[in-house]
Amino acid sequence: MVKRSKQKKETLTKKIRENPWILSTFVLGALCLILITGILSSGTSGVNTIPSDAAAKKLVEFLNRNAPSEVTLESVSSESGLYKVNVKFRGNTIPVYMTQDGTYFIQSVIPISDSSGESRTTDSSQETEIRRVEVSVDDDPVKGSEDAPVTIIEFSDFQCPFCARFYSQTLPQIEETYIKTGKVKLVYRDFPLDFHENAQKAAEAAECADEQGKFWEYHDKLFQNQNALDTDSLKKYAKEIGLDTEQFNNCLDSGKMESEVKKDFADGQAAGVRGTPAFFINGRPLSGAQPFSEFQKIIEEELANI
Repeated sequence: MVKRSKQKKETLTKKIRENPWILSTFVLGALCLILITGILSSGTSGVNTIPSDAAAKKLVEFLNRNAPSEVTLESVSSESGLYKVNVKFRGNTIPVYMTQDGTYFIQSVIPISDSSGESRTTDSSQETEIRRVEVSVDDDPVKGSEDAPVTIIEFSDFQCPFCARFYSQTLPQIEETYIKTGKVKLVYRDFPLDFHENAQKAAEAAECADEQGKFWEYHDKLFQNQNALDTDSLKKYAKEIGLDTEQFNNCLDSGKMESEVKKDFADGQAAGVRGTPAFFINGRPLSGAQPFSEFQKIIEEELANI
């Protein structure tokens, strides 16, 4: 078991070093769990704890071995049976967590019990309040029927690897099962993260393509060529999908769509978006590159209530 856990740790570390954006995107908002030494299959009770300062130091050292820029320690405290470590990363204070034995690094803690400490029942006879967030579709591109009963609003970043995963793995299933059948429409809104140097201009380029009625063709082109989003490439893709290149280039070079992209970003922040991709399914939030089954569950619940 020790050997197996060590192999998993080495594999994870290698992946992060090969693609530092994985750690960067994760630390700045992806709601996922990183396991450092193996699969977390038993709680943290009964383990040997280490001092909080030692745990914090260990965590910061790990991040600095793998992060694309320096991480510094701000503070450490105990919370929910874990160490809460506030770190400074590219000007942002990010709370991350670590088990008190110094074994596991956890980005965020999501409670699964109510304030009394009792687990919530899954008994269908008990009504559970569904959290919904009011999010405008603005005038952004729509895939699917305008009359579809379920609306998915996506806040995304063309340079985000998790957004590309949603595009390639999950979106095709949603499109085939729900969008083409008139049950769901997808609205795309921009949320370019500031540490992705090409994301803002790529979002503006997509808006310029939308001006000519070819947003989704351009959207697909960007995610299919995520490693080449410099300005010359953005202009090349416009030509490849048959846009009026003079109109497109003038739109992109002038910064005409900058305010449109920033408005999307501001709306996303107001709705509670902190990372990409982020979704609102009839107002119900869903974060990260979730599998199709997670979308299906919420969509079917919404369709059943029509």
